[in-house]
Amino acid sequence: MVVSALFACAASRLARTFNGFPADCLVRGKHSSCDVAIVGGGIVGLASARELIHRHPKLSYILLEKEKELAFHQSGHNSGVIHSGIYYTPGSLKAKLCVRGAELSYAYCQEKGIPYKRCGKLIVAVEQEEISRLKALYKRGLQNNVRDLKLIAAKEIQEREPYCRGLLALDSPNTGIVDWREVALSYGKDFCEMGGTIKTQFEATDFQLTKESPEGSTDGLKYPIAIKSSKGSAIHCSYVVTCGGLYSDRLSQKSGCSSEPRIVPFRGDYLVLKPEKHYLVKGNIYPVPDPKFPFLGVHFTPRMDGSVWLGPNAVLAFKREGYNVFDFDPHDFADAMSYSGVQKLILKNIAFGLNEMYRGVVMGAQVKQLQRYIPALTVNDVTRGPSGVRAQALDKDGNLVDDFVFDGGSGAIGSRVLHVRNAPSPAATSSLAIGEIIADEAEKKFKL
Repeated sequence: MVVSALFACAASRLARTFNGFPADCLVRGKHSSCDVAIVGGGIVGLASARELIHRHPKLSYILLEKEKELAFHQSGHNSGVIHSGIYYTPGSLKAKLCVRGAELSYAYCQEKGIPYKRCGKLIVAVEQEEISRLKALYKRGLQNNVRDLKLIAAKEIQEREPYCRGLLALDSPNTGIVDWREVALSYGKDFCEMGGTIKTQFEATDFQLTKESPEGSTDGLKYPIAIKSSKGSAIHCSYVVTCGGLYSDRLSQKSGCSSEPRIVPFRGDYLVLKPEKHYLVKGNIYPVPDPKFPFLGVHFTPRMDGSVWLGPNAVLAFKREGYNVFDFDPHDFADAMSYSGVQKLILKNIAFGLNEMYRGVVMGAQVKQLQRYIPALTVNDVTRGPSGVRAQALDKDGNLVDDFVFDGGSGAIGSRVLHVRNAPSPAATSSLAIGEIIADEAEKKFKL
């Protein structure tokens, strides 16, 4: 396989960029031709590529990523939690994927020597009205086959978390933490070691059916799809799987797909507990979800590097990859605000949205929410921390889309393209299980 690699870096930079990937993961050449191209180097794209090459090792593969590094966006800007699958509707695909994904993730990290911690999680009811919802959540977790769940009273809460107050808590000891970017990069190494190729700094801008062979190739129409890049280069392949995350809707429209569901970016801003105050938190502390609101609420999350993140809020981001409060892209903003789904979501949740924006600007307001669980926490104990942007699929009625959305497009090209327009969250925890589902869908669609 001849692979284009417009790559002018020293060997040391190559090792740093790919974090120890095999040297032959990039092969030089003027054009690229392969059987299957995967667009998107986040954790879902990498898990899918790994699963496909594992099942069909005789095919040739290339993974395309627009950034210089893999797992640069959502996969590298998240809470780092390994979720256990408590929250989701019993029997739903989302629930099954999370429970299976967590098991696969722990086994994978153990096999690869990736550090992780089963530090557990408490979902804490601090008001009487939350107790019935917490007990319903406990029943839901049992129905989802989440391991070792139990309800604990105030005394046991303080034994587990001495500075946490609560009336009743759901104890989930199988919840853990890991560096998901490290996991994603490990998926990439697996893909390379099984013979796959990775090309970074390739931003896919179009998908076209070709009528002739690429220059220097005698493959005829074996590779009839041309993936065009923003720099004018092209990758030729037989089949395409896109896992575009924050740009999954725009990628899908390039092969004639509907504009719905639309991806709407929501930014979450974290606070960070000062090191001398780390004693306040031992494990994950979460609120009881309120069904009136679309997002979970603030929580306490220990990290693998020893830090403790608090938050986040959830606000509409004015740029799809905007991690700062004042990041703004006119196209992204207009695209979001002109969509009926966003307009309806805002109208249904206007008070919630304004409060979230306020908490993002006024640190004391965020701390006040956190004090419901740890009263000893003060504004002086925290600093502003990192932010993440979540790719939320939204339908035209303003409903959050939770399930898989697959699409191909219209015309002849549609039979050769599989767009993963939405994958159920939590996508990192479920990534290996999601990769299995995407590989199943690709096998069926492409008749691999």
